[in-house]
Amino acid sequence: MSTPSSMSYRVEAYNLSHASENKIHDDTVAQKLGFSGGLVPGVEVYAYACHPAVARWGRAWLERGRMQCRFLKPVYDGRIAVVTAHEATGGLEVEVESEGVLCATGHASLGDGSARPPSIGDYEGRTPPADRPPADETSLAAGIWLGIRPFALTADFAAQYLRDVRETDPIYADERLAHPGALLRLCNLALRENVVLAPWIHTGSKVANFSAARVGDEFTVRARVAANYEKKGHRLVDLDCLIIANGHTAVAQVLHTAVYRLRQLAGTS
Repeated sequence: MSTPSSMSYRVEAYNLSHASENKIHDDTVAQKLGFSGGLVPGVEVYAYACHPAVARWGRAWLERGRMQCRFLKPVYDGRIAVVTAHEATGGLEVEVESEGVLCATGHASLGDGSARPPSIGDYEGRTPPADRPPADETSLAAGIWLGIRPFALTADFAAQYLRDVRETDPIYADERLAHPGALLRLCNLALRENVVLAPWIHTGSKVANFSAARVGDEFTVRARVAANYEKKGHRLVDLDCLIIANGHTAVAQVLHTAVYRLRQLAGTS
């Protein structure tokens, strides 16, 4: 762990989801929607942005840290992402740039340990439906509860994820800890496993950590649709997600925001 006043971290971005059901990560589809190619998922851009927070505070950040991250412009596969962080009041201000374009901003901080996680009992458990309805104002109406199928973080998956996000901090392998990017991917599942989505974009997350997650844990997510609204012609959804390990430990609470219907696709079926 180090305490620099500022730091810079370079990573070659990799699109883990090029074969995903979400075709925003497919080069051909993304180009038709006006992008240069398939988008590197926001959860992986978040993974890059977390690097300076863990470098600054170590395991303590994974146990009680905070990160608010907004994704402004795409990061593309194979391009260099430059993460910079500098000390600011109450924490670190983080930026992710690629090819001279500001792609994401974030603020990371470390709690004093006094904050307590929400009660798991306040979040209703749900099993994803066998037949998913289309994503719309009804299936993602405010107040609806969503869940995911249990996800076991195996050693093989955890090691592959570290390679995929080009993580250089040894803490994850040395202490068998889950990478925060891998955890945030679970919030995407709360959408993907419950509704059928056209190409969609994760635009931001506000994360509060409450416990370091470990390799070998089994994770579930209980999520409530907090809001469904229009912005600049896009249709967005906010999910209030609780990530739970082994059925009894609240690992993180996430306010997860996504454009589930792009304005480019408005009126299409």
